[in-house]
Amino acid sequence: MSIPSSSPFSRSAGAVALRWAGVLWFTIAAVGQAAFIAFILAFYGVRTVTGNFAGWNDKPLIVGYVRGDDAGNIVFAAHVLLASVVTLGGLMQMIPALRRKWPGLHRWTGRTFLVVAAFLALSGVWMAAARGAYLSVVSAVAILINSLLILFFAGLAWRHAIERRFERHRVWAMRTFMVVSGVWFLRVGLMGWIVVNRGPVGMTDDMSGPADIVMTFGSYLIPLAFLELYRAAERSANGVAKALVATLILVAAAFTAAGVFGTTAFMWLPHI
Repeated sequence: MSIPSSSPFSRSAGAVALRWAGVLWFTIAAVGQAAFIAFILAFYGVRTVTGNFAGWNDKPLIVGYVRGDDAGNIVFAAHVLLASVVTLGGLMQMIPALRRKWPGLHRWTGRTFLVVAAFLALSGVWMAAARGAYLSVVSAVAILINSLLILFFAGLAWRHAIERRFERHRVWAMRTFMVVSGVWFLRVGLMGWIVVNRGPVGMTDDMSGPADIVMTFGSYLIPLAFLELYRAAERSANGVAKALVATLILVAAAFTAAGVFGTTAFMWLPHI
């Protein structure tokens, strides 16, 4: 006997599946972002603290340390090191228990997250425009769009928090988290694609291949789409819809896990 999708049982089962699928994805993402933070501190942090600025170039970069370009080098160092701060701050903002138990910490972490996110957006555009830190026109456009979304979303998250519209603030903060994580999603997405396909299918060295283009823009647009899909499923009374979205998120979690493995094993660990 089939159970109607609108029955309390199916709604409850779908809601449980949706919630735990979201928890699983976030757990995998948190592990991957923790690895990202560890890499930034171990690679860029150690070299910066010890004054080995030329050592930034030990890892392939579009534009890293440039002798004589003091301003550019300072902005680059601030950009990559603060990426660890914004990543940690974003993770802390997404954990409900921290928000409930330490609201003061949540507020100050949130302010730091939004301010640093705005700086990273602006410094990313500056490095692309002033230093030519992009591989193609397509990647430059993707950087610009991502930066504009970060500034727009962060501004709305801040405004709603000040005006005490906390539910709207929460939604815009989650959107900000997704677009701020675009750099991380790009690396995980590219390596996940390589791991799944057992090779760089549809990819080129200058990131102009079809898979590269999809990942370049998809690094922030796809996570945003999944977030909106998740939120719509949460509000839906249709248990089948909840279960279907939960299934999609489980697939995304598996792909994210593959990407975290590939990025950690082949992009980060070899340089530490």
